[in-house]
Amino acid sequence: MSDHDETQQAGPQGNSSYQRLLDEIRDGVLLPGARLRETELAERLGVSRTPVREAIRQLEADGLVTHVPRHGATLRSLDYAEVMELYEMRAVLEGTAARLAARAASDVELDELSTLNDQLSRIGTGREAARLNTIFHATLLDAAKNRFLAKSMASLTKAMMILGPTMLSDSNRAKAADAEHRRLIEALKARDGAAAETAMRAHIEASQRLRIRSLRDRDRRDDES
Repeated sequence: MSDHDETQQAGPQGNSSYQRLLDEIRDGVLLPGARLRETELAERLGVSRTPVREAIRQLEADGLVTHVPRHGATLRSLDYAEVMELYEMRAVLEGTAARLAARAASDVELDELSTLNDQLSRIGTGREAARLNTIFHATLLDAAKNRFLAKSMASLTKAMMILGPTMLSDSNRAKAADAEHRRLIEALKARDGAAAETAMRAHIEASQRLRIRSLRDRDRRDDES
């Protein structure tokens, strides 16, 4: 394949590579500090280096990748302050989404939230639970019917990916999240915007506390090793 042909095909392949790398970041396959070597990624993803290079550029534009001297493209690590700031903004944005959804959501959307949470409750933990949780929060955001809020949340969601897998991998957290979701749904069905916002903020803050505890435990293990 000529360089011209490779460039011609980089667009769709680049998008596919970008999405696959996003998935790996979200799932914790690629961890903070991981070096993104074009040759290794191209071989693993089964594509040429050009779409991989394009994907890395997109990740850098998202703020997920940085260039470290003598190491090259590297998945960013978040410090304590950045993690706190991310969760604070998530509480603001998703709290607002809950308040707006209490007013704007259709009955069908509210029923879908209940169905998703019932499925999530049955599964508990694992990759499928993480996927359903993502859909639950996306459905709530759609129900808020505010495009500017959705755009802001999309940017924040990408930054949150650096943290890796959801805290639902903890079985106790999964049970608590189920109860928090149910309180949120009750407020939404009652069309109580203030209660819905309060419930969502409490949900995010509970996840934040566990995340901070997890990060501190990791840092302590690193110091001891």
